[in-house]
Amino acid sequence: IGPNGAGKTTLFNLLTGQLAPSAGEVRLRGEQINALAPHARAQLGMGRTFQIAKPLIALTALENVMIGAFMRHPALSLARDKAMAVLEKVGLAGVARRRAGDLTLSERRRLEVARALATEPEIMLLDEVMAGLNQSEVGQAIELLQGLHAEGLTFLIIEHNLKVVRAFSERVVVLDRGQLIAEGTADQILSSPAVIKAYLGEGHQ
Repeated sequence: IGPNGAGKTTLFNLLTGQLAPSAGEVRLRGEQINALAPHARAQLGMGRTFQIAKPLIALTALENVMIGAFMRHPALSLARDKAMAVLEKVGLAGVARRRAGDLTLSERRRLEVARALATEPEIMLLDEVMAGLNQSEVGQAIELLQGLHAEGLTFLIIEHNLKVVRAFSERVVVLDRGQLIAEGTADQILSSPAVIKAYLGEGHQ
């Protein structure tokens, strides 16, 4: 978490290979991966969603997810089966044949998750996947992610919704202007004077 401009998405870009670090190392399962391109990191098990959902709007939800599935399942029938299974898991099986451009915001957010899941990641980076959702939709999204986590999937999440942070996070890291200013449990972080000043505001109780 952190205020706008803190460097959260930049950090994700560094981790997934969209940007090259000027110093330091990115490691996955103990191996340094600085030189690997984004697709190579995906093949190693790193999935990602983006802050602004940009599906291929002329394609169906199923076709969008099949693109991700092709990485592990190059045969068309296998990719289709995998994509349908993922859509079922995220609650979008009923709109599988609908154009992505006709989906609601909540459905597009789930489609982003589905596209990443189709690559069969071990770790997923979610960039404000709850943004724009109402309270009910946020609750459904938390339930979905908790179910995926229970199956063994690890998440890194950028999130402004403190309800999500409290409900879902085992460890919270706070950035401000590119600097790490705090880390700990959600309760520790949300009571930290430095975090309150930088992120929550002086009047936060």
